[in-house]
Amino acid sequence: MTLQTPSSRGRNFKVYFGSTLLFIGMTLSLFVICPLVLMAIVLPFRIRYRIAGLWIKWVLWLAKACCGIDHKIEGMEHIDPSRTSIVLSKHQSAWETIAYRDFLPMHSVLLKRSLLWLPLWGWAMATLKPIAIDRKNQRAALRKLLDKGTENLKAGLWVVIFPEGTRTAPGEVKKFNAGGAMLAQQSGYPVVPIAHNAGVYWPRYSFLKYPGTIKVKIGPPIESKGRKAAHINAEAEAWIAEAMKEL
Repeated sequence: MTLQTPSSRGRNFKVYFGSTLLFIGMTLSLFVICPLVLMAIVLPFRIRYRIAGLWIKWVLWLAKACCGIDHKIEGMEHIDPSRTSIVLSKHQSAWETIAYRDFLPMHSVLLKRSLLWLPLWGWAMATLKPIAIDRKNQRAALRKLLDKGTENLKAGLWVVIFPEGTRTAPGEVKKFNAGGAMLAQQSGYPVVPIAHNAGVYWPRYSFLKYPGTIKVKIGPPIESKGRKAAHINAEAEAWIAEAMKEL
């Protein structure tokens, strides 16, 4: 796949200034929203989730106002809030970990347990029912995903998984881990595949953010009942790979 780099990607003053404003705005706002989320631990989960969602909307607004980053979603008709599902998504940057909370139904996300140790953000995230795993112990991690994932799905929470396991650069392809598909096979809930090109504008491990419109493409649900995990995983991986070519 050939990477289409935005013509505005030059490292000019506007890019540095906008990225700095975004970083400052994101960081300072954590000192406001995270204590609110932590204090809301005594309230119903839905309320706590909505409070955290205020930070999400703030960051997306900052990204657009300071860095010129917007996003366009194709396939929202495939998102049925009344039908709890498992999302298997391309992973290129931190953008999707933030933005998905704005347009997907209420969900929990699979993440590294060590992230919950981060001051403020990690502590607040720990109250939002994540599926936190220790990647060094793969057997225990898989069991945690299957048990906690099924529990969350039955409770009406969608589960978001990035099967590549780590952020990949635009144009890079990594084989999908089978954990998400195994959860689908065990639980019987459908899989919704998502492709995007966020890494072009919000690069992984980069302080700088570049103006442009992130394209998100949501695929039709993949049924899992009566199917093997290998087949579910292959279908989701193939759909995402084809969608990435179009992006």
